[in-house]
Amino acid sequence: MRVVGGRLKGRVLQGPRSDAIRPTSDRLRETIFNILAHGLGKHGIEGDVVTGARVLDLFAGTGALAIEALSRGAAYAVLVDEGTEARGLQRGHVEALGLGGICRILRRDATKLGPVTPFEPFTLAFCDPPYGKGLGERALRSALDGGWLAPGAIVILEERAGLEIVLPEPLVRLDQRAAGEGQILIGMLPAG
Repeated sequence: MRVVGGRLKGRVLQGPRSDAIRPTSDRLRETIFNILAHGLGKHGIEGDVVTGARVLDLFAGTGALAIEALSRGAAYAVLVDEGTEARGLQRGHVEALGLGGICRILRRDATKLGPVTPFEPFTLAFCDPPYGKGLGERALRSALDGGWLAPGAIVILEERAGLEIVLPEPLVRLDQRAAGEGQILIGMLPAG
């Protein structure tokens, strides 16, 4: 695995040793970030939503999605994962890439986030849970209930292909695409 774009492009990211972590492939990360940079105009969202973003990475695994966002100009990221191996990989990446001042790792159940304090709400959220368990929808509900998402926040949820995804209200679906064995759904928290 490598960082696909931005100032850290080409830097190596260590993969997991177990099957408990399913990293988002380099190719899918590139697709996601191309959509975020150029593909939301038809929904009235102009320009790149990554630059300057405050990123929340739920079920962060290796941290590749948040690291990719930071490489492409995001201002800050919080990686949330309960797994010991995942947090170890994240710490290694943050240290090796010099991201300590703009990245925080939380050991927390993504489906039970609690209130956002001491953080400010996030403008971009990634949610890549274990497939087929409904955890993504529960984590997004938790993020909404705890005030983790800023008005206008963009949400990317990855799930197994063929499963119906129902975003918790008031999130609205902007786009949905097949991606190999998975699918990605792009949603937004309305600003008003």
